[in-house]
Amino acid sequence: MGLKEDLQTEVDEIVRVQRWTLRDGQVVPEPEDLQLGNDGINLEATVLYADISGSTQLVDDHNPHFAAEVYKTYLSCGASIIKNYNGVITAYDGDRVMGVFIGDRKNTNAVTSALKINAAVSDIIKPALDAQYPTSGYTLKHVIGIDTSKLLVGRIGVRNDNDLVWIGRAANYAAKLSSLSNKYAIYITDSVYGKIADTAKYGDDSNTQNMWTKLTWTQMGNMTIYGSTWQWNL
Repeated sequence: MGLKEDLQTEVDEIVRVQRWTLRDGQVVPEPEDLQLGNDGINLEATVLYADISGSTQLVDDHNPHFAAEVYKTYLSCGASIIKNYNGVITAYDGDRVMGVFIGDRKNTNAVTSALKINAAVSDIIKPALDAQYPTSGYTLKHVIGIDTSKLLVGRIGVRNDNDLVWIGRAANYAAKLSSLSNKYAIYITDSVYGKIADTAKYGDDSNTQNMWTKLTWTQMGNMTIYGSTWQWNL
């Protein structure tokens, strides 16, 4: 058979022949935990996307090694903080990292991670770049998006070349939020805001000012979201 016939057979196998095998998950799965067929895990999870803002201009206007160092410092700090708050790194996609949080504190942990990533950008990455490249004219800006929902986790691709796919609102909305204006460093949905501990809203007992501004997400049917420029000291 030719390529067209092979692809048609593969698609028919997915949409017509194979039945889905679904189960509830208690941990973030690895690819080997799932079959390549219609095998899926249902997971209640909170998804965080941390994304460098204006990366196209960064690549266009600066040397590749400088852009690479910006990418590497941001993704390294972001991933370390996510993991420190019990998140699991599920993907690196160019200039952004995806983290998944589960458990009773998944929303608070995700939001705390975002506030600490914002601190890392301000207190660690920017000073290091400015000291090493004082004439670059570059200022690192970033946006983090967070949402929570039930997700279906499946395995996609072909043998020896496959990965997990995260299907559900949280993965989609978190990615979209991370593409919003960098006026706010962090955006969270109302679903996340309603489930976070007071420490993730007000910082600590000495702070009575809410760190979050209520916003309207016009591109998504005037959905209520919250934005913040605050940071949580490392």
